[in-house]
Amino acid sequence: TPKMTVKDLVSVLSNGIQSPVKLTFNNIRLKEEFTHRMGKELMMNGDSLLNCLNDSATCVKYGFDKETILCMFIPNTYEIYWNTSIDHFLQRMKKEYDKFWNPGRMEKAKAIPMTPVQVSILASIVEEETAAQSEYATIAGLYINRLKAGMLLQACPTVKFAVGDFALQRILNVHLQTDSPYNTYMYKGLPPGPIRMPSIRGLDAVLNYDKNNYIFMCAKEDFSGKHNFASNIEAHNRNAERYRQALNKRGIR
Repeated sequence: TPKMTVKDLVSVLSNGIQSPVKLTFNNIRLKEEFTHRMGKELMMNGDSLLNCLNDSATCVKYGFDKETILCMFIPNTYEIYWNTSIDHFLQRMKKEYDKFWNPGRMEKAKAIPMTPVQVSILASIVEEETAAQSEYATIAGLYINRLKAGMLLQACPTVKFAVGDFALQRILNVHLQTDSPYNTYMYKGLPPGPIRMPSIRGLDAVLNYDKNNYIFMCAKEDFSGKHNFASNIEAHNRNAERYRQALNKRGIR
C-alpha cells in the first residue's frame, strides 16, 4: 500500500500475511459454471474443484450426493483468503450452509414438510420460472399444492435443464418426451437435484410460501416475465390460449 514501508512489506511477505478478499457468487446454474468462476476469483484450480464436486465420496462427506452438492453453496458475499485450499473452501461453505439452516428455518422446512435439500431444489425451480421476485412465494405455494396432490410438477424450466438448452422460448412436445429424471412432465415429485443455485430470497420464499389454491400457471401474454395463475383447468386453458396466440403473433416457434 502507499504508506507501507520496506520493513512492513518484508514482514507481510515473509509471514504470509494477507487480507481476505470478498467472494461473491450468484446466478449460477451448473457446476462447471461455478467451478470456473471460483478458479478465476480464488487461487484454486477450477477443474480440480469440479472433480471434487463430481466425486461421490467428497459429496457424501458433506452430507450430499453428486446431484445435490450445489445445494451446499448459499449465494452471498463472503470474506475468504485468496489462497484458500479446496478442502478449506468446502469446509467453509458447509459451515455457512449450517449457519443458514438455523433452527427457525429448519422448523419451517419440517412444517411443509421438506428437507433443506428439497427446499433448495424447489427454490431453484421457482427462480427459473419467473423474472419477478414478487412471484416467488406464489409459485412456491402452487408447486407445493401440486406435490401434496400427487400431481406432476410440469415445470418448464426442468425440461430446459433436461434438454440442456436454457434459451428455449417455447416448450414443444418433442422436448416433453426427453427421458430424464429432471423432466417433471414425465416423472413425479422433485427432480434429483437443483436446476440452479437458489438464492437466499428464493429459499426463504419456499419456506414462507403463499398458502394459495393455485394449481396452474402460464406466462403472461405481455411477455413481462410474470404469470397468470389458476385454480382450475378451464381458467388455465384460457390463459394458455392467450399466451399461445401471443407466441404465434411474434413468430416464436
